[in-house]
Amino acid sequence: MLIVCGLPGSGKTTLAKRLETQLRAIRFSPDEWMAALSLNLYDEERRAKVEALQWKFAQDLLAQGLTVIIEWGTWGRSERDTLRIGARALGAAVELHYLSAPVDVLFDRIQRRGTEHPPIERDAMLRWLEIFQEPNPEEMALYDEP
Repeated sequence: MLIVCGLPGSGKTTLAKRLETQLRAIRFSPDEWMAALSLNLYDEERRAKVEALQWKFAQDLLAQGLTVIIEWGTWGRSERDTLRIGARALGAAVELHYLSAPVDVLFDRIQRRGTEHPPIERDAMLRWLEIFQEPNPEEMALYDEP
């Protein structure tokens, strides 16, 4: 299992799509599912339900020996730990791909892609930066090498 971790605009989707093709993996992106269902991307209750459903499917696929990519952002260490431990319990190797960029770059990328409705504001990015738990070397050591 590959976990793609980072804030909006960090390149998660670009990397995850490339890895999906290269590895013939199944990619789980809540943003895409929510958009397909015409759900508000900022509805945290529904996002949690979509991610829970994706995790159930991901576990079924991992148990069959398939490769999955979790493209959720995974802002918190506890969320990443839960995914890693759950996948390892199924016998899967687990990689963490952390993407970062300066806030100005993140905000510029988001503005250029223009896919969020309503648009993400700079103040929101700054708040998210404070909330995000960046993986440290100790945490990264818990994962398999890519």
